[in-house]
Amino acid sequence: MAEETTTTEAAADRSARKVREGTVVSNKMDKTAVVAVVSRVPHAKYNKMILQTTKLYAHDETNDVNIGDKVRVMETRALSKKKRWRVTDVLERAK
Repeated sequence: MAEETTTTEAAADRSARKVREGTVVSNKMDKTAVVAVVSRVPHAKYNKMILQTTKLYAHDETNDVNIGDKVRVMETRALSKKKRWRVTDVLERAK
């Protein structure tokens, strides 16, 4: 027997996707924003906490984010060669 997924199970699967918060560092491309995510990780040898920055290419359908905005991005299917994330909401606008 084949198992069928219901809409609540599909929504639960969607909520299991990775979510990150970061700052927009570039919005020059059409419908794409580059988001810098800063994470604190311990150094392998000395265990001192260091800041590690990762750039994520995120899909921005409406082109409404600007450089300096704090945004939340969610993992999604591959949209292009590098684009694997999408902007879900803007947490804070740049001043």
